[in-house]
Amino acid sequence: MATKAWVNKQKRREALVKKYAELRRQLKKEGNYAALAKLPRDSSPTRSRNRCQITGRARGFYRKFKLSRIMLRELALAGQIPGLKKASW
Repeated sequence: MATKAWVNKQKRREALVKKYAELRRQLKKEGNYAALAKLPRDSSPTRSRNRCQITGRARGFYRKFKLSRIMLRELALAGQIPGLKKASW
């Protein structure tokens, strides 16, 4: 499980991305890169990392479910994800 500090840092980054999204879009459209560089670093969406919603794990992440591979498997086998079942052929 990821440390609470890492998860909190990621949440803070997501909040900054939301806060500055419109301003960043506008500055990029104008080509005002000097003003864009003065915005906080963490307001850039590329600095955020996809993390599991339950455990905070960063690796083995499935975007569609916003879960790590481990939690996806556990929840799927428990039948808690609608429409998802183990493959068999």
